[in-house]
Amino acid sequence: MSKQRKLRLGARVFGVGHYRTAWRQPEVAPDGNIDLPNHVRQVQLAEAAKFDFVFFADGVYVNEKSTPKALNSFEPLTLLSALAAVTKRIGLVGTISTSYTEPYNVARQLASLDLLSGGRAGWNVVTTGQEGASQNFGRESHYEHAVRYRRAREHLEVVQGLWSSWEEDAFVYDKERGVFFDPRKLHELNYRGEFFSVKGPLNISRSKQGEPVIFQAGGSETGKAFAAESADAVYTTPESLEEARLFYRDLKGRMAAYGREPDQLLIFPGLHPFVGRTEEEAWQKYEQVVSYISLADALQELKLFFPAIDFTQYDPDGPFPELGDEGGNRYRYMSDRIKRVAREEKLTLRQTAFRYGAPSKEFVGTGEQLADRIEAWLEGEGADGFFIWPPYPTGLDDFIEHVVPVLQRRGLYREEYEADTLRGQLGLDIPASRHFVRQ
Repeated sequence: MSKQRKLRLGARVFGVGHYRTAWRQPEVAPDGNIDLPNHVRQVQLAEAAKFDFVFFADGVYVNEKSTPKALNSFEPLTLLSALAAVTKRIGLVGTISTSYTEPYNVARQLASLDLLSGGRAGWNVVTTGQEGASQNFGRESHYEHAVRYRRAREHLEVVQGLWSSWEEDAFVYDKERGVFFDPRKLHELNYRGEFFSVKGPLNISRSKQGEPVIFQAGGSETGKAFAAESADAVYTTPESLEEARLFYRDLKGRMAAYGREPDQLLIFPGLHPFVGRTEEEAWQKYEQVVSYISLADALQELKLFFPAIDFTQYDPDGPFPELGDEGGNRYRYMSDRIKRVAREEKLTLRQTAFRYGAPSKEFVGTGEQLADRIEAWLEGEGADGFFIWPPYPTGLDDFIEHVVPVLQRRGLYREEYEADTLRGQLGLDIPASRHFVRQ
């Protein structure tokens, strides 16, 4: 009999919500993204439920058509540093772009968060798909997709090299001999690559988890190769268990080429739970959220994946337009998926817009029903854990109240934390120090 797999959970904290129109719901505070007490309440709630981590997304470009969740929100590392002071065990994961930051600064910021939190930091490594971001950083044009990923690999390599500037016992603090550190255990990086030239060393030591956990998202071929080579955890958005299983096997199967074992990478599908005491109540919550989403809202959400396309020029009840390779620069894997699904299922533009601009119907039901589906995905090798994105204000509360106890009774989910670092919770090894010179 095979050993029962253990579930891991992360949570996206609800501010004004994931969906463009969520802020219009009566219970949602319009300034929720900058409401620190509410963030603290939700993170402490997730910690009390023994979640592995909380996660905060980020972007470096907005305009008048941006989704409300991006228009007025905290910078993630600033927020996570505040949350480190009011939590003890839960992991703290934030997004930082490799396209518009310098590795030395990122290494310092994340190493500081890792020490402040006692080894609970994680970095969601993104390449920034928003073309307008270049205008905020003195560039005339945005990086092309392939260039972004080459830069990301190099950026991450530099950051991880800097995190190894000091060996674990480098600081001796010998007051009698006047020796603060052992110079033999200090390492300059001396890195020179295509995009970066960084001498080092970093001016902060490693935490007890060695270095922050590396998260990544992206379903393109380039993104999957990057994840198989470098990530500790991956966030993905499959629409079904069958699709999740294909992604899981594909990504895990790529790791051997980089000298890695499958269990060195954890896969977290996104889960938008609608939970009710009855199935009818759960569907009422779903319909309430969807009732705020108009066709114009859904088309605007669809445009995130096709920034060059004006969907209002097409008949919404006609077939989804043939777009070729247009407009797929941001989240290319999503734009390719949308075109494929619309073609295979013969969807109209309206149907496609609501398919990808409204919540998924996969996880709607009672606590027992959601636990059944979660268990099926876990045991069916579609997931190592789930990333909970609450689709309505009390979504995290409902999931913790109605779903988590069922998972615990079934022996799928912990009742107490097993470790005091994020790597420890996720069952990931402490990375060896990386001392190298790249010329």
